[in-house]
Amino acid sequence: MRAALWLLALFAIAAAVALFAGNNQGTITVFWPPWRVDLSLNLVLVILLGAFVLLHLALRGLAALFSLPTQARQWRLQQKERALHSALLDSMVQLLSGRFSRARKAAQAALVQERTLAALDASLPQAQQVRVLSHLLAAESAQSLQDRPARDAHLQQALNESADRLMLGSPETREGVQLRAARWALEDRDPAAALARLEELPQGVQRRTLALRIRLKAARQDRRTLEALETARLLAKHRAFSDAAAQSIVRGLATELLSGAHDPAQLLRAWTELDITEREMPEVAIHAAQRMVALRGDLALAREWLLPAWERMVSQPRALGDMLRVRLARALEAGLDSVDAEWLARIESAQRNNPRDPNLQYLAGMACMKRQLWGKAQQLLMQAGLGLQDTDLYRRAWLALAELAEARGDGEHAAEAWKRAAQTEKA
Repeated sequence: MRAALWLLALFAIAAAVALFAGNNQGTITVFWPPWRVDLSLNLVLVILLGAFVLLHLALRGLAALFSLPTQARQWRLQQKERALHSALLDSMVQLLSGRFSRARKAAQAALVQERTLAALDASLPQAQQVRVLSHLLAAESAQSLQDRPARDAHLQQALNESADRLMLGSPETREGVQLRAARWALEDRDPAAALARLEELPQGVQRRTLALRIRLKAARQDRRTLEALETARLLAKHRAFSDAAAQSIVRGLATELLSGAHDPAQLLRAWTELDITEREMPEVAIHAAQRMVALRGDLALAREWLLPAWERMVSQPRALGDMLRVRLARALEAGLDSVDAEWLARIESAQRNNPRDPNLQYLAGMACMKRQLWGKAQQLLMQAGLGLQDTDLYRRAWLALAELAEARGDGEHAAEAWKRAAQTEKA
């Protein structure tokens, strides 16, 4: 369609020119003494048009001739820019493929090309960013080659180049350099240096997922359990882990925080640092209660911590695994001497509702033994001794039965109970 319109336009122009030129009788007389030259108007117009075209072409030719040096210079600069970008890309590719020596050489070649361009007064608009990235790639390669002096030298140069944030194309470039420096310090098992690098970042950058991951690892290496726990909470909030992984990490850090307490007061402070959801985790609550028992603290407070886990076990028997049920029973057994009537009622009710659970049978039997209910204690402990899978509880159950039998003067049953307990110890 466009070609047809152009053809019609050309025909229209040709027709207009033919009409004008065909009926044009005008002449132009040129007096050049002693001559007189008569020219038709059409010929003069054609001559003028030809002269204009010829002059235009001549000027264009002269401009092209005089621009050859400039074009040659631009072509050379363009080749150097291409070589620079090619070296930079090659450094990235070699680094990703694990060829670290070649990656460092390519990064250094990019720096040489950039300096050459700068010497020719043809710096790139992103020259500073290119230098920072080249130094960063060289430092990354040196880190992989365990060449720490070269790594530190390139890192310092990258930091110096990115110091002027007004001239730097994007502040993320310097932030990336600082994050990589923190990661290298972490790889060198220097968590204090890694945390110091992170502190140099702006507050917004410190809350990014990558920075939080580095902070978590550094805090754990440096034994800063509370800081690591707070960081893990932020990462869980940002969905940096799956729900199961986040819960496992938080649970492990909470347990580690409680393990660091060396007296009941420290343990109570550590407990108050935990969130409500963390306190309700059965593993955390049971560990806290066991620590309180080990530190000879307030056993009533320990039982209060165990109450959510106990209620969960009673309402959902399969919610807690066998190991947790055993640990819960041990934690409660340690405080049976001072247990109140309310807890005794809870234990008795749970055992009646689930009479085949050997852990509950053991716990109820030991509670009855503490209350000098010998007959019921013997019955429950005998049932527990036949069903317990945990070695320690099994041995404790038969030791208690042996003591009960000796108290009754039943030497035969006492010897049998002592024998079962001894067999467990040998195994």
